[in-house]
Amino acid sequence: MNSRPLARPLTRSLTRALPVTPALVLLLLFLAGPIAYCAYIAFTDLQLTGQAESSFVGFDNFRTAFQDEEFLNAVWLTLVFTVVSSLIGQNTLGLALASLMQRASKPIRTLTGGIVITAWVLPEVVAGFLLYAFFRKEGTLNAILDWLHLPSQNWLFTLPILAVSFANVWRGTAFSMLVYSAALNEIPKEITEAAEVDGAGGWRRMWHITLPMIRRSIGTNLMLNTLQTLSVFGLIWVMTRGGPGDKSQTLPLFMYEQAFQNSMIGYGTAVALLLLLVGSLFSVVYMRLLRTEA
Repeated sequence: MNSRPLARPLTRSLTRALPVTPALVLLLLFLAGPIAYCAYIAFTDLQLTGQAESSFVGFDNFRTAFQDEEFLNAVWLTLVFTVVSSLIGQNTLGLALASLMQRASKPIRTLTGGIVITAWVLPEVVAGFLLYAFFRKEGTLNAILDWLHLPSQNWLFTLPILAVSFANVWRGTAFSMLVYSAALNEIPKEITEAAEVDGAGGWRRMWHITLPMIRRSIGTNLMLNTLQTLSVFGLIWVMTRGGPGDKSQTLPLFMYEQAFQNSMIGYGTAVALLLLLVGSLFSVVYMRLLRTEA
């Protein structure tokens, strides 16, 4: 029996895989490897101090998490932060800006785009300090409210999770705006012009024409924004450090506190693994929705 015909497809497959081999090796080395090691640590009682060596504890860290009121509070605040700042804030405002900029003059488009993108490219720590100065008791927002003779308050103390959510919207809306601007430019003008001739108003055109035609861009944008928002740390840390108390302590800050302030690396890594699982579930849901719409 001649084995050469069987060898040719195998050789061809190996030849095609050769260009991606270096990238695959790097992914295994710097992504899959650390994730696997973190997954192992999550099942141990590893600590930074006061411990000679760690031991395997099974699911104890995960059981501790789900019985910890602070962890459950962090889960709730993470969901609020993600829904308010990503699913509603960045997504809706980005679509609104992209729609308005399509109808605006070139100078207005340039100015608006420059302002929004500047907030996006700022380092997270710098953006955090700017928004801290805006929301603090003696900050810009209260100065404006005082000038308008409206009641002011210490926003970082009374409404910290909403303050950091607004900060994330301010910083991250540019990405949604760029995604939706590209999607809206792909809609044939003949379709919108025909709808206008038929008497369809702006809202009807948006609901029945624009949104259905850019639904794949909406799904992609929601997925990327959700994953980015779930991992926000520096912005909240600079503005509130999770306080006052734990009123703005999302899962990344709770994980940092347990791992590096309380020195419980095993427990903190278990929380990080749960956060990774949440992000993976969001990704699976969005990918299934996109596949259904294909």
